[in-house]
Amino acid sequence: MNPVPHTPPTGEPFPLQATTSESLDALIQRVDNMSEVELDHLPLGMIQLDGQGRILKFNRTEASLARIQAREQIGKNFFYDVAPCTRVRQFFGLFQEGVRAKKLYQTFGFVFRFVHGARHVAITLFYSDKTDSVWVLVSDKKMPGER
Repeated sequence: MNPVPHTPPTGEPFPLQATTSESLDALIQRVDNMSEVELDHLPLGMIQLDGQGRILKFNRTEASLARIQAREQIGKNFFYDVAPCTRVRQFFGLFQEGVRAKKLYQTFGFVFRFVHGARHVAITLFYSDKTDSVWVLVSDKKMPGER
């Protein structure tokens, strides 16, 4: 699998709002060493998954946006128990391929459909050699006309 270039093509979601790709690279380099408090203070959702999709870390930012309790998600399977809408080729398939290859860095747009409304986001999946895990970065993507 070829990694996605750091600058998405026109019309594609950018993984972090109001930041540069260098900021994303810096975050990826240090995320495995961040404390729970540091993860909770990031302006984007951060979820760490083991090779089977079980949640190892789930930051407060993502929990707040999804309207769920972060601590209650630890140990659950992200794709089956927490966000079954992600069990599609575009998301779960990329995750599985990345785990098998032990290499993943992919950004794409996704829509979470909650009871409280749709949430348009940019997802960045990346594999960490250091922890043999996959990080899911979730950043909000405003759609035209949204406030």
